[in-house]
Order: sequence, then C-alpha cells, then structure tokens
Amino acid sequence: MRTPLSVVIGAGGTGGHIYPGLALAEALRRAVPDAVISFVGTERGLEGELIPAAGYRLHTVDMIPFDPALGARRYLLPAALLRSGAQCRAILRAQGAQVAVGMGGYPSAPVIVGARLAGLPSLIHESNAVPGRANQFAARLTRNIAVAFDRSRAHLAGGADAVTTGMPIAAAVARLDRPSLRAEARRALDVPPGARLVLVNGGSLGAARLTEAAVGLARRWHGRDDVHLLVKTGPAALEETRRRLTGLWGARAVPYLDRMDLAYAAADLVVCRAGSATVAELASTGLPAVLVPYPHAPGDHQTHNARVLVEAGAGLLLPDAETTAERLAALVEPLLADPARLASMAGAADPGPHARAADLLARRVLELAAHPTPSLPYDEEHAA
Repeated sequence: MRTPLSVVIGAGGTGGHIYPGLALAEALRRAVPDAVISFVGTERGLEGELIPAAGYRLHTVDMIPFDPALGARRYLLPAALLRSGAQCRAILRAQGAQVAVGMGGYPSAPVIVGARLAGLPSLIHESNAVPGRANQFAARLTRNIAVAFDRSRAHLAGGADAVTTGMPIAAAVARLDRPSLRAEARRALDVPPGARLVLVNGGSLGAARLTEAAVGLARRWHGRDDVHLLVKTGPAALEETRRRLTGLWGARAVPYLDRMDLAYAAADLVVCRAGSATVAELASTGLPAVLVPYPHAPGDHQTHNARVLVEAGAGLLLPDAETTAERLAALVEPLLADPARLASMAGAADPGPHARAADLLARRVLELAAHPTPSLPYDEEHAA
C-alpha cells in the first residue's frame, strides 16, 4: 500500500511568508490530491487565522522572533530554538512527514531544526532579495535552498547552489490575464467606465503611512469623476478610515481583498509596500506601481525587493518618510495622465519564474520525498 505524501510547512508571522506557503500547498495538492499537508506556526502571527481558513491544519510551537530589538531576551533564543525544534521533531513524526519546508519567518526555523533532529530531508525558500535572519540560520542546516530572487544567493550559506524558483503566488494571480478580466473586475469593484483606479495596498495588516496618504489623496481628488481610490487598510484601521472618507466621492476603504486577481485586473496603478510576494505578483501581472518600502524591514529588504521592479522600469520608489498626499500626487497624477507611460511600465515588468514558482517548488519537494512527480502545469507549458 502506497504511503500518502506528507509535507509539513513552516510559515508564519506575516502574510509575506504565509501566502507563499499556501501557494506551495495548493501546488502540491494539484500534483498529489491526497497529499497530507500541514503547517507549523505560533499563536502570535497571522497564521492562526489564514492557514485554518485555507483548510490546512496548523500546529503551534513556542518560538520567539530572531530580532535584535529583543535586547537581553535575545540570549533566550538558543534555548527557545532547541525547545521548538524538539516540538517540531515530534510533529514531523506524528504526521509521518517525508519532507519539511521552511518558508521564512521565525516560525519556520524550528521546522528545519526538527527535520535535522528527525533525519528528514528539508528545504528552505527565501522570498526576499535580502534574506531574513531565520533563513540565514536555517540555510546552515540544509543543502536544499530555493530563492525567489537571484540577488539573495550571496547572503545565504550554500547560496551559490540555490535554485531560483521565483516566488510562489496564488494560482489565480499567477494565471491572471489583466486585459481579459478587466471589464468583469471593474464591474465587481464598482469602477465607473472611463475612470482610472488607484489601488492603495497596505498589505495584510495595512500600513498607516499609506492609509494617511490615501485619505489626503481622496480629499485632493474630491469632485473628480475620472479617478477612483480603493484603499486596503487592514482590519484595525478600517472604521476610522471609512469615517474620514465619508462624503469623499470615489474613495472606498476595505479591510482586505478576497480576490487580488480582480483588484489587479481593475487597477491602473498600485501604491503599496514592497514585500516579496507583492513584488512578485506585480512582476507577474504587469501592474505599474509606486513602491513604498517598509522602513523597519530587517536588512532593509523591502527596498532591495522594490529595486527589482524599479530597475526594470516597472515601478517608482518612494521612501516611507516622504510619503505624503502631496508627494504621492506628484508621482501618481502624471502617470494617470499618461496612458502610454503606464503601458510602458506594464510592458517593462519581467514576469520571471514567479507564475510557475509554486509548481517548481512543489516538484523539488516531491523529489526530496522520493515521490513520483506527475506532470505539472509548467511542464505542459514548456512542452507546448
């Protein structure tokens, strides 16, 4: 009797690590429908909400962040890592796992430690142009490294042998044809014919700086019927933002977006943070962007992520400290008035491997599990 494929994925903290893990799980399920896939995280991050909502089991372990801001508490990190690594070893054994995968973020490091303790093959995926501390550590414990961007290799032990898979993104976004979906998307989001839509995306938790600038833009554009604003605030800032937008025609706030494919198809321009998943989605879909990197990201990795698009000519970089409604308007308004430039930026985006990254990473997982590798969608594309 064949043993079912069992994979345990470590991903947590923010959506930037969780969503790529879910995209990998989705690709594994496409390849092996009866695969047993579960996740490891903590009780503090977004994984407690996002992973069960996607239909996967979440195991929680005791782990503290790889964060210098911990001060004296950083000396607790080795003991916490050993304890959580032992917890992960028990989880891996209980799940009958054949492979452990770390997607970055501090909850994923214990999974790689647990795999080492259990004698199981493991794989890490680094999503940022500059790796986080958890993966810098985990890279010393496994030979199997995948990266979203080539430039991160230099920062990882064994990075020279890493495989560039791109960033795993949801299938709906990976396969998005913006022109084909545009009319449906604009109807779904109530965008009037002829109006330009600016999407302000603060990420899974929202971004106070972007929301504040968006409210200022809404006031500046009040009375115009040729431009609309859709502001993703995150749940915490929703009610206050809606109050401030009351009476400002053409501006709307939402806590989250269930269908990012619709949002990307409907929008003419996005103003957003530069998390690795967002950058990969923009590169794959060809949506022009003004990128405002989160200034406190470890190693300033969001600025490095943003440069992937900026250097290609597909985006503009705006430092967080300079992000006011006036400064944003000075960048956005000329773009909205110049369809040819927007089209040029869209065409400059390099999709790279991101659209097929989840399948590429799934194939590597199946190889490590010594599991038969069925034909995956990207195999069919390359054979065509």
